[in-house]
Amino acid sequence: MTHLSGQDRAEYLREMFDRISKRYDLTNRLMTVGQDVLWRRRLLEKANLPTSGLMLDLGTGTGDIPLEALRVQTGILSVGADFSEGMLRVGRLRSGGSRVLWLSTDATCLPFPECTFDVVSSAFLVRNVIDLEQVFREQQRVLRPGGKVVCLETTPAVFSWLRPAVQFHLHYVIPFLGQLISGDKAAYTYLSMSTDDFLSAENLAKCIRASGFRDVVFQRMMFGAVALHWGVK
Repeated sequence: MTHLSGQDRAEYLREMFDRISKRYDLTNRLMTVGQDVLWRRRLLEKANLPTSGLMLDLGTGTGDIPLEALRVQTGILSVGADFSEGMLRVGRLRSGGSRVLWLSTDATCLPFPECTFDVVSSAFLVRNVIDLEQVFREQQRVLRPGGKVVCLETTPAVFSWLRPAVQFHLHYVIPFLGQLISGDKAAYTYLSMSTDDFLSAENLAKCIRASGFRDVVFQRMMFGAVALHWGVK
């Protein structure tokens, strides 16, 4: 996996996410001890979606974010977009799934006109994309002036006395749980590798600013292994 790039990498990841889609939610809950639910709620707090607002969630997977957004604010329009058809199929069958507008698309080339959405969100997407700057430029393009970008992502562990425990969880516990629950150790080994190779929270903030966003800040969670970024167009 590490030697792949461009479209070869994209196709590998699409097939991988299709493969693990049926047990994806359960694995996420167990490997984060349920904390991923709280992280997504925090994301929505920072999004501060207006009443009757329009929201686009990229890399939506099975739709955790759009479904939670609709639970909290029933009057919004929520679009869940992903390049994995397997993930979208699972999402459509979830409780409340008929209220989400599901879309199969590439985050580097969004099929929306400029200034469409009030919020563009993503969770655990951006470390997987083949052109990070292009993904944020597209988010900036489809946001309305004053709209918000909110991004939840794993980050390389920060140096602290807890770093060995975080690394052990990332490199041993998560692949073990992935094998146990989904039967796919390779997919969850990729999670560890892609996190280690990804940008620090500080450098991801710089990338978001360079794409045209202002007031970009971030908050670390889970002992620095996860970061929530948000900013304004």
